Amino acid sequence: MRHQRMAAVLGALALGATGLTATATATAAPTSSTSTTGAETSYVVLADRGSSATALAKRLEAKGATVTSVNEAVGMVTVTSTDTAFAAQTRTMDGVFGAAGEGVVGRSPQAKKKQDAVERPGKGADKVKGAGSSANSGKGKHKKGAADPLDDKLWGMDMINARDAHKVEAGDKRVKVGIIDTGVDGSHPDIAPNFDHKLSRNFVTDIPDIDGPCEYEGCVDPADVDNGGHGTHVAGTVAASKNGMGVSGVAPDAGIVNIRAGQDAGYFFVGPTVNALTYAADAGIDVVNMSFYVDPWAYYCQDGAPEDSPEEAAEQNMIIESMSRALNYAHDHDVTMVGALGNAATDLANPGTDSSSPNYPAGNEHDRTIDNSSCWDLPVEGEHVIGVSSVGPSERKAYYSNYTTDVDSGEIEVSAPGGDAYDWPNATGPNPESMILSSVPENVVKSEGSVDEDGNITPDGEGWVLKDCDTVKGEEVCGYYEYYQGTSMASPHAAGVSALIVSRYGKVHGKAGFGLSADTVKEVLMDSARDTVCPEPRLYDYPAPIPAAYNAECVGDADFNGFYGDGIIDAQAAVAKKKL
Repeated sequence: MRHQRMAAVLGALALGATGLTATATATAAPTSSTSTTGAETSYVVLADRGSSATALAKRLEAKGATVTSVNEAVGMVTVTSTDTAFAAQTRTMDGVFGAAGEGVVGRSPQAKKKQDAVERPGKGADKVKGAGSSANSGKGKHKKGAADPLDDKLWGMDMINARDAHKVEAGDKRVKVGIIDTGVDGSHPDIAPNFDHKLSRNFVTDIPDIDGPCEYEGCVDPADVDNGGHGTHVAGTVAASKNGMGVSGVAPDAGIVNIRAGQDAGYFFVGPTVNALTYAADAGIDVVNMSFYVDPWAYYCQDGAPEDSPEEAAEQNMIIESMSRALNYAHDHDVTMVGALGNAATDLANPGTDSSSPNYPAGNEHDRTIDNSSCWDLPVEGEHVIGVSSVGPSERKAYYSNYTTDVDSGEIEVSAPGGDAYDWPNATGPNPESMILSSVPENVVKSEGSVDEDGNITPDGEGWVLKDCDTVKGEEVCGYYEYYQGTSMASPHAAGVSALIVSRYGKVHGKAGFGLSADTVKEVLMDSARDTVCPEPRLYDYPAPIPAAYNAECVGDADFNGFYGDGIIDAQAAVAKKKL
């Protein structure tokens, strides 16, 4: 069963929601809190189950808060306030489950960035400069055919038999894949043919303190912009168009919808994430990819970890409840949710100590003892989410990928290509071509210095950024592509196969549209995955920061184990039947 540990505790929360709220209030929000005026801060307030978010919003406005969004589907209200005691005092109100701050509005930028944990574009484990690839500057009219010019570099597509699957099913424009990420560049030449401008939304307001200066008035980017890069890379793997240019995705004929919930800097706070999930449900999105974890906690613990303060425990309880409501709402509307398993090389059955949380605001991190029975990595360990681990070209678990030694925990479902810079024959160091190549925005590669203002790849970009150009209506159009690695790159492979499954077996449901049960999609994805046995331990002779991670303990058999779950996804097998 899916994530039975979390389901059991959330069942208890449902039975005793009022009691839990009262307990959190008594310990975390003393009524003697004194209000003082501070910087304008965004807060998320969650109503008790069965209470009206609209009614709560009016009460919060009466107390001086400015309401910025109301999510009636899960009972969430987002506000801004300059009252430094707002969260603590709001928790004492009748009908309130919890409240938490989500960032200061309008601080001077301090160039802070979230550190690698699940996936970060542009730094650390995601991109590695090294040998093995040269920049491509293809020009001229490309011939549209069976493959796009850079498809021969997509070893992951070969591993999951995507090209053979396309002979049967390449996707359907009626099938919409929501990219819940840092945004999607709708103008990228490989994304534009499949990008749905009408359905795309941005639920994020930039926070200058972490994102840098706002690029647009009101600090809200248009819904076809990606200033982080991560979301566009994910989108390309899912559904880059087979248009004779650049790369093609797992489902090259499916629709791409940007449902932005991530800051430019890579943080994903609960307010935008919940709003993105409920929007996906209401908009009829078929599949969502979630290559992130919800900030600021790497693990959310019911009533907090032993070392957490009462205030921190109350915040975690509220976010656990908020995410539970949102995930259930999306599942009830047949949204197939696919999530990255994480990049900490951690046994999720024995997570040990978390030293990275809370990661925002900076400076509050502390060692936390994580009890696997009452703590979760969200959203991937949430209800109804398909957890995806990562493999390299040799089909070994990638060194960074999380895994589990408890095969009955429901912490992993399948595995997919996510890249591994050290997984190549006779490795002497990192190799970009062992990673995942996909689309990236031009503005991002220019801002990071891998492409100059004239559009040429710089020495810093050599080996890990590629450029492909075509002539369209007499003008040269160029796209940029970059090597990343991570479970963030594995998850969109599985999301793409999920889109193929919906396209192949989905039904027209009158005015309700076209789609397929989320439970059916999950069943087909898992049943069609290729059984993969636990690998033998493998040590490397060259100096590297991570060789011991290759010797993680793999528990289980070929049918199901803690590295691969039900196996490595197989697109061809997933669409092989004429009907279900």
